[in-house]
Amino acid sequence: MSDCYLPRLGGIEVQVDELAAVQRAAGHDVRVVTGTPGPPRDGLVRVGPRVPWALPLGGPLDAVLRDFAPDVLHVHAGVVSPFAWRALATCRDVPSVVTVHSLWAGPIGAVYRRLIGGGATVSTVSEAAARPIRRALDVPVHVVPNGIDTAPWKEVRPWLPTGAVLVAAVGRLAPRKEPFTLLRVLRDAGRRVPIRAVVVGDGPAAPAMRRYLRYHRMDGWVRMTGRLERAEVREVLASADVFVAPARRESFGLAALEARLAGLPVVAHEGSGVADFVRPEKEGLLGSCAADLADALVRLVGDAELRHAIAAHNEATEPERCTWPSVLTAFEKLYELSR
Repeated sequence: MSDCYLPRLGGIEVQVDELAAVQRAAGHDVRVVTGTPGPPRDGLVRVGPRVPWALPLGGPLDAVLRDFAPDVLHVHAGVVSPFAWRALATCRDVPSVVTVHSLWAGPIGAVYRRLIGGGATVSTVSEAAARPIRRALDVPVHVVPNGIDTAPWKEVRPWLPTGAVLVAAVGRLAPRKEPFTLLRVLRDAGRRVPIRAVVVGDGPAAPAMRRYLRYHRMDGWVRMTGRLERAEVREVLASADVFVAPARRESFGLAALEARLAGLPVVAHEGSGVADFVRPEKEGLLGSCAADLADALVRLVGDAELRHAIAAHNEATEPERCTWPSVLTAFEKLYELSR
């Protein structure tokens, strides 16, 4: 059960869809129940009215539970997830796993403490996300990372001399992803070393970002592509040299994981979920603020030996815990634990 699902596009939506697919392939009977309006699909139940902007308001779940009689309920939740909350309140008698996909802050733990009440098995996607949940709930919190199919990202990347290092960033252009931190990092680094940059994604911050680029005369070397399909994102990453993930409150960082699989050194915040699969000077460089991220980017641009060594390591290895077979096994253990 998830507030957010396709055709909305984001990390939770992609993960829920792909997890259901690999579970079906493994022989499980999986139904996805969501409050997000959209077209029908096999194995999918949309609950609630159609509303403007496809808001996931949802509706009553009693009939759904009666028809399906699930053995285990897997609830996928963010920070504010009214549909997930309704599922946890309605389904107290069903063995449940709740996966939190966001970093908590403020009083949100009190809401979940009332809903979970010690009955659901709790997981999240990274150690960064697990720490505030453990403090708020005082229950075991299991870390199961987001899963990914590694094969499409492991194609051989031809090395071509392209002049200035190309920096890539991919993500929704919304405040939580800190798009203006990204632009400040690029601006700071661009003053010190020659770089080009490509920003993939769309969202409410896009118009203001374009104005920022024009005002600071960065639009000649920073290109904004808008939203791209995943195959097109792979093409962008195949041509890039470094990836930047600036958000401090990134619970996991699927785009950064994809870049790491594509062989790019990743520059990211050390307090985010990206730190679970990016180690300093192994898979990339980490920092504690925008200035640190700019320094890390400048270092990678100026130190070709380090940049190429990290790229070679990323191309030759994969984050085993994030592969779908490992994620599927981890969730099956949690389902058994919840029962």
